[in-house]
Amino acid sequence: MAGLAASGSNPDVELLYDINGLAKDAPRWFDRVMEYVGEYGLLFALVLLVVWCWWSVRRRGEADAASSVAALVWAPLAAAVAVLVNVPIRGFVERPRPFNDHQGLEVLVTGKTDYSFVSDHATIAMALGVGLFVANRKFGLLGIGLALLEGFCRVYMGVHYPTDVVGGFALGTAVALLLSPLAMALLTPLMTAVERSSRGGWLIRARGRSGADGQEALIPGARQESAGTEERDLAA
Repeated sequence: MAGLAASGSNPDVELLYDINGLAKDAPRWFDRVMEYVGEYGLLFALVLLVVWCWWSVRRRGEADAASSVAALVWAPLAAAVAVLVNVPIRGFVERPRPFNDHQGLEVLVTGKTDYSFVSDHATIAMALGVGLFVANRKFGLLGIGLALLEGFCRVYMGVHYPTDVVGGFALGTAVALLLSPLAMALLTPLMTAVERSSRGGWLIRARGRSGADGQEALIPGARQESAGTEERDLAA
C-alpha cells in the first residue's frame, strides 16, 4: 500500500506537480499566506462559520431552532469522528508524504512525519462543511467551498497528493451524512431540553423569542384579550 502513487506517470503525481508548481512561481509572501491559510486559517474560518450560523439560528428563534442547533453541534462532532476513523485508515495504507518519494516539490510546511492518506485537514474541513449544510444550506455551501479551498491548499503546500484530499473529502462527507440521522435522533431531544431550561435556553434562541411550543407568543395575546374584556366590562 505504501507505493500508492510512486510512479511519475501517475496522473495523481502529475497533478501534484502542476498544483505545487504554482508555489514555485508565486512570490514568497504569497506562499507564506497560503501556508498559514492551509494549515490554520481555513479550519478557523469554518469554526467561525459554525458559530455565525448558530448565532443566526439563535437570533431568529424559529420553531425548529432546537433541531438546527442540534445539526450545528453535530458538525464538529462529525469532524472529530471522521478523524478517529482516519487513524486506522492511515495505518493500513501507510502512504508516505509526497516529498518523501518525489524530488523537486516546493514544501511550504516542514516537520510532517506522519502518513499522507487520508488528509486530516481535508477530512475535518469537509465534515464541517457538510455538517453545516445539514443545518443550513446557505452556510453549508459556503462551508463546502472553504473545504474545497482547504484541499487545494494542502496540495499547493506539497504535503498531500490530490487523492489524499479526495479521500478526505469522501471520508468527511460519509461520516457527516451517514451518521447524521443517528446524531440528530440523539442531539435533538437534548437541545430541546436545553431550550426549555431556564439557564440554557439562551443557547437555542435569544431572550424574548417565542419558545418551541409557542407559549410565550400566546400568553401576551391572552393578557391583551383579558385586558380588553375587563375594559369592556368596566365600560358597561
